[in-house]
Amino acid sequence: MPRSAWNEGLWGQFGAAIDMLDNAIVSCPESLWSDDSGPPQFWYLAYHTLFFLDCYSSGRDRDYQPPAPFTRGELDPAGVMPERVYSPAELERYLEHGRAQCAAEIAALTEARALERCAFERFDLSVYEMMLYNLRHVQHHAAQLNLLLRQAVNAAPGWVRKTTRVLEELPE
Repeated sequence: MPRSAWNEGLWGQFGAAIDMLDNAIVSCPESLWSDDSGPPQFWYLAYHTLFFLDCYSSGRDRDYQPPAPFTRGELDPAGVMPERVYSPAELERYLEHGRAQCAAEIAALTEARALERCAFERFDLSVYEMMLYNLRHVQHHAAQLNLLLRQAVNAAPGWVRKTTRVLEELPE
């Protein structure tokens, strides 16, 4: 299916938010990764962001299942923490999974699909609005991670204006 300017523009900005998240994860020193001196822990904030990037990009609500070793615990209203700290390598793999899923969702987006109601009933949003919500969620937490980096090591990755990853070249 040929891509429209809307698909390309949405991917350019969503991909940039994912790139900023990726840059923050890669830039995190080992000493900060699981530092529990105060919330939020860097690794957990990264994990939370990736979980919902994946979940919201899946287009599924009740039957959503993240890839192993991750669980649905993040959906528990009680706020159940994962049983262990996930490593940077594990979260990098999860990020690539989420990036590919998000890109596939955007690549397949048609005007008709964009106007449909999203599967997440509690949001009462169209599919397109849900994509924008997801983008905002990723960027919000990427900014938090950059703030943690700035506070802890006085350095943070720079702003990404637009992703350099081409939508057609990403795995679906």
